[in-house]
Amino acid sequence: MPKDKKSTRSLFKPLVGLLHDQYIRYVPSYGNSFFFTIGIYLLGLFVILAVSGMIMLIFGPYWWDTTAVGTFFRSLHLWAAEAFVTLLFVHLLVNLSTSAFKKKKLVWMIGSVLLLLVLLEFAFGVGVQGGLVSQWNAKAGADLWNGLGLGFWINPLNQGAVLGWHAAIIPVLLLLLIFIHYSLVKKDGLNTPYRKDIPYKMVKADHKKMYRRMVYISVIVIAFAFVFSSPYIPPLTISQVAISNPSNVATTMLQEFNSSSATATYLDTINPYTFSTRAVYFTVPYSSYVSFENKTNEIAVFFSENSSLQKEQFIQAYNYFSANGSISGAMTSSNPLMVAAAELTEMAESGQYQLVVQNESSSGLDDTYVLRFLYDTGALSSIATTYGLRTSQFGMLKVGAPPWSIQYWLIPYNLLEIKTSTIPWWSDLENGLIAIIVLFLLIFLPFIPYLNELPDKLKMYKLFWNKYTNPRMRKKK
Repeated sequence: MPKDKKSTRSLFKPLVGLLHDQYIRYVPSYGNSFFFTIGIYLLGLFVILAVSGMIMLIFGPYWWDTTAVGTFFRSLHLWAAEAFVTLLFVHLLVNLSTSAFKKKKLVWMIGSVLLLLVLLEFAFGVGVQGGLVSQWNAKAGADLWNGLGLGFWINPLNQGAVLGWHAAIIPVLLLLLIFIHYSLVKKDGLNTPYRKDIPYKMVKADHKKMYRRMVYISVIVIAFAFVFSSPYIPPLTISQVAISNPSNVATTMLQEFNSSSATATYLDTINPYTFSTRAVYFTVPYSSYVSFENKTNEIAVFFSENSSLQKEQFIQAYNYFSANGSISGAMTSSNPLMVAAAELTEMAESGQYQLVVQNESSSGLDDTYVLRFLYDTGALSSIATTYGLRTSQFGMLKVGAPPWSIQYWLIPYNLLEIKTSTIPWWSDLENGLIAIIVLFLLIFLPFIPYLNELPDKLKMYKLFWNKYTNPRMRKKK
């Protein structure tokens, strides 16, 4: 053998040895079957997600949204995530069915927390992808967090914060818990059956077979990334809405001005949108417009008038734009508020309005002001309906427009939202509390009497302890 090959082998020998030290050497008879080795495949998918994610972070959103190579990596990341969540649920089902939590309570509890973190990681990943789907999921997600009372700390409308959760905070927590989870499993080995009627003997773990399966799974994920490209719908902009329906934008601006918009009157368990909509969406952008265009300050004229006249002029302007009045016609009005709203709408059509509103936020990545305004116009909900993203249509299930790209694990929660949408006093808080209760039941299942016996009573163990997975049961027959 050439010297260079020998030196290369000797270089990586410590790493290979370290990897071998982490192997589980002996497993029960059924331990080499696919269903009892899913944890290994999850580690492989985690590596794919980490590598593809780092590459995407290096080149940025424009690259992963608009270039062919970037789209492939975005698709690879998506399908690796879909596969990861799917196998994680199967892994959970296997351990639930075989009552693995009876012998390894802490392992089960850590695994349940891992499931929650993975689902959050997926949701935040959709949020930073970019495009219309991210915008809609951010708005829907914000309502959930606000309903749970956590909207001050977790704001999906702030892409900078979401990127931090997705690329740093949650991955670090996942790595730590995965390490602890696997170390606890390795320490005592795979669970042996808690039932005496399940025959088994300890056999050598077939690591080569596991690696082959890992390769097959990776190939399938890569194939899906090529064939089913991750969908990308360009984001909705205020300029697009202003061009397509200028009177609607002018009407919304007036609602922001008198604090009657959806954002100004937001009502949930908490209201993080406590900023002045008049300032953010009207007076500050208008000051910028007057300064840049060197125009008469119509708002200053409006505020110089008495309150009764101001009220009349507001009603006149609102009725005019609500009746689909033209922007050019409003420009020649003697009503200063109507003129100002028309000028802001022209500013919105040019794209300058969104830039000013965006720059009012504390961070260039914080889209809270822009997305709330788009929602106030009704355009965000309307276009979401067009692409099937509304909750009433099992919205939030879809990662994008194609029907094959679906977050199926949100079906129970979406059904809950649909069924409770007609209850006047029911809100995101109640739905969120139900989700939290289910999560706590899952985490503390090993300690809950009767409930922890349910899998055994239903004989769920037969799903994964049978003649197809356990050679000893074939021999017994």
